[in-house]
This record gives sequence, C-alpha cells and structure tokens, in this order.
Amino acid sequence: MRVLVLTQRLPYAPNRGDRLRAFHQIRHLRAQGWTVDVLSLVHDAEEAAEAGPLRAAGARVQTAAVPHLRNKVAGLFSLPGARPLTLTLLDSPELPAAIASLTSDGLPDAILACSSGMAAIALRPPLDAVPLVIDFVDVDSEKWRALGATSRWPMSWIYGREQRTLQAFETRVARSAFISLLTTERERQALLAFAPEARAVVIPNGIDLDSFRRPAHAERSPEPRVVFTGVMNYVPNADAAVWLAREIWPQVRVKMPEARLDIVGASPSPAVQELDDQSVGVTVTGSVADVRPYLWRAHAAVAPLRVARGVQNKVLEAAAAGLPCIVTPSVSAGLPPALRSICPVAETAEALGDHLCRALDSAHEPARWTTAVAGLAWSQALAALPGLLADAACTRMPRPQ
Repeated sequence: MRVLVLTQRLPYAPNRGDRLRAFHQIRHLRAQGWTVDVLSLVHDAEEAAEAGPLRAAGARVQTAAVPHLRNKVAGLFSLPGARPLTLTLLDSPELPAAIASLTSDGLPDAILACSSGMAAIALRPPLDAVPLVIDFVDVDSEKWRALGATSRWPMSWIYGREQRTLQAFETRVARSAFISLLTTERERQALLAFAPEARAVVIPNGIDLDSFRRPAHAERSPEPRVVFTGVMNYVPNADAAVWLAREIWPQVRVKMPEARLDIVGASPSPAVQELDDQSVGVTVTGSVADVRPYLWRAHAAVAPLRVARGVQNKVLEAAAAGLPCIVTPSVSAGLPPALRSICPVAETAEALGDHLCRALDSAHEPARWTTAVAGLAWSQALAALPGLLADAACTRMPRPQ
C-alpha cells in the first residue's frame, strides 16, 4: 500500500520534536512494506538540502518552500478574519505543483498528516478524495489557550484568537479524518472535549534507546552540570530557559557555586542568547550537531516548561541517557506512567531549585532512569500505526464538511 505523509518540517535530520516523530513513522511504515511518499514544507535552503538522504533511503519526496515574510504580512491582514494564523504562516505557493508531481501516477491509498496545519492540505482537491489519518500529536489549540492566559496584551489577544480559530479548524479536521492520533490520553481527552464525535486513539512517542544510552567511554563533567534541551525559539522553551536562568539557577549557584548549566538547542531567541554568561555558569550553545554528548556529560536534566502539551521528548532522551530529570506539572502530565512516577515535580522556582540541588548532590542511579523508558522503543510505540492506515485505506466514504 502507498501512503502520502504530509509534514510541516522535513523529517530529516531527526533533531527536533516535530521531525523526530514523523521520521520514525516513515521508517516504521517502510519496514512494514509500505510505499511512502513525503510532501514536506521547508523553511530555508539548509532544510531543503536534507531531502537528499530521505530520497536515498527510498522515499519519494517533494518539498514546498514557505515564504516567511509574505506569510507574516498575510497573517497581519488576516487578523480580522477567522482563519488560524497557523494555516496562514504555513502557506506555500509551491504546494499545487508538489501535489501534482506526487499524484501524477495516481492517488495514494491513505494520507498521514503530521499536525493539524498539514491536514489543511489533505482537505484540498485532489487529496480530499483520499482517506485521512491525522496525527494531531498534541492539541495545539490548548497550548494557545495556556499561552494566552499567561501573556500580556497584545499577545494574550493574539493567542486567544488562535486558540478559538484553530480549535474550530481542529474540530473540522477530526470530523473529516478516518482516525485522529494523539500522543497521550490527556491529549485524547482534550480533543474529545470539543470534538466528541472524533475517533481518537493514542499512539505514544518512543525513544531510540540504543542511541541515547550513555557509552562507557563518555565521562561526566567534573563540575555539577545541568542540561536543558530544545528548540530555543519555540515560545514555551524560550520562556522556560529565561525562567530557569534568571530565577531558578541563582538558587542552585548559592548552594553549589561551581555548578554549570547548559541550555542546548537550535535557534535561541534574543532573550535566550542573552542568558549566556560564564560568570554565573550558564552556556547557551545554539545549534549543535549532536545533543547526546551534552546529556552524557551532565549530572541532571531539567524541563521547566510552564506551558507544555503532549510528551516532551527531551525528558525521554534524558532518561534514556540515565539522567534524573526535574519537571513541572504540565510536563509531568504528558509523561509515560513509569517515568512520571520517578520524575521529581515542582511548580515554583524555589522548589525546582531545591530538586536540582538534591539531584546534583545525590548518588547517581542511571539504571533507575533507563529502566523507566525500557519499554518505549519506537517499534513498540508505533506498532498499531500500519494497521490503522490499512483500515483507513479500505474506506472511501465521503468526508463530512
């Protein structure tokens, strides 16, 4: 069978959350005998160049460039209307040609849209005739609701508008899809709260256990070291980084003046870049070729996101590397039960600082953490996906509008 996978980021290299899940879905489907075509938005020339390895692996890949400046202007003018900014910012004039190329020899048997933003493409002719499986991953409109509640005007108004308009679109997508996929039961219930007619199932995130396992030759830092990873222009990550460095980290340094903090991830916002200060032990790395050495040399990880949906891959990766990970309640809510039961949880800067000091001062028990993620291999997490797509492919029912 043939599936068309729609992604808002090229799923290679698998170095960020929105690429990682799609990359493993594609690899798993190919291993199960599916023919996989990929239509991906690309956001710069560097990303577009990464299509080569996917093609070399046997996938047919078409890309469509996103004109960011044009879309931002269009987004500004769209504010009086009811279209989500998410969709406007992901527009590409190259999409029709890319779709025509991938369907020149016929339509696929099923479509896997990786995010609600990509589902908009699946609802257009000619793809609207193909059964759709939508991977919401998490419910984005709920993220905008939370951001709106914690932001000042005008961002509170913009986030509130996005929550309302995107939720209306998510409802339409959930009604149109053969099935909706979510990463956790919490996200599934969030979707059903406003789209009760949706057929929704949980397909969790996995972890490449062998890849993240700390090798024997990797030495830990001689100083107590904490790591926080993520794409650092993503608003919840950037907010967490600033909160961590400005309010949580000073408490750690009072008790452990030699402690070091690595904020590791691509595209740090200006506010995050300003946190780099060796005098207080804070390093902002920017983009790195491989995040694993930063995990392997650390003594603890932290995920202090005040707004979080779904599963935070950064916590799975830290645990697979044998690191204790301190989390906030919103992060804890999305974790697998075995990991949630052992991650220290704190909501205030003071409590997070105390937990970090205890983690840095305690005897290291990597086996406790690696055991908690032992059952989360991607092959297990995605085991149900081929069957769901096959079931979808067997239907040709008209979609409700």
